Amino acid sequence: MIKLSTPVSAAPMDARISLEDKIMVLGSCFADSIGSRLMSGGFDACVNPFGTLYNPVSICNAVARLESGQPFGEADCVEMGAGAGLICSFFHHTSFARATREEFLSNANASLSEASAFWKSCSKVIISLGTAMVWKREKNGEVVSNCLKRPASEFTHEMLGVTHIFALLQLLVSSHPSKQFIFTVSPIRHMGDGAHVNTLSKATLQLSLAKVQADYFPAYEILLDELRDYRFYADDLVHPSRLAEDIIWERFLECAVESADLPQILQNEKAARRSAHRPIH
Repeated sequence: MIKLSTPVSAAPMDARISLEDKIMVLGSCFADSIGSRLMSGGFDACVNPFGTLYNPVSICNAVARLESGQPFGEADCVEMGAGAGLICSFFHHTSFARATREEFLSNANASLSEASAFWKSCSKVIISLGTAMVWKREKNGEVVSNCLKRPASEFTHEMLGVTHIFALLQLLVSSHPSKQFIFTVSPIRHMGDGAHVNTLSKATLQLSLAKVQADYFPAYEILLDELRDYRFYADDLVHPSRLAEDIIWERFLECAVESADLPQILQNEKAARRSAHRPIH
């Protein structure tokens, strides 16, 4: 029989998740996608409480903040560039930006307080790594989660090494023995630095995760090697299409979720779709 694709196997995970678990989801846009589907399926999930995060350093910094619960203060407030007239922090995605410092801090600390309590009681952690490239502040070498549209002269841009990323992630896993971790490399390409740098970046993440003692879900491989066609991409030719997301989600359920929970998850998803439906009249 003629094959039209190369199947990518996704082995059953040790960290099988169930509807009884509390799940923290952190990372790239792909984490947002998986997180929203988990919630639609009836899972108790907390998704990106600092907004979308792309690099391993920012994700590990986010976990440290969840662990400490230390509130954000005036010193964390940064005025965004490009005439945005908004306040955010180098710790957050720009979706957290607000018109005033007071509004930003109120929102950021409310999210932190809720997420910190969730983190301390969660049993599963899903982390989606987007890129090995980081932006560092020129003045102190601090890795930022977002440059906040400020002048490029304020930052340096570099790629983290395999040894550095592995050390960060393995320490993250070993420091939290009561939690089970699932890692994935986001299939969304980061083309700002060109295709070659994106390839090197994704390969760096994969080499790092190959050594980490945790489960790995091959979302990147499923889209790039099995689906492997632009009909599975959105109009920007970078993000996966809705169909591709559906396929990857189904594969995730197969290898990561307790089979006894699948009928209830499907029921929950149908209920979520019905509640989102807008009646004509």
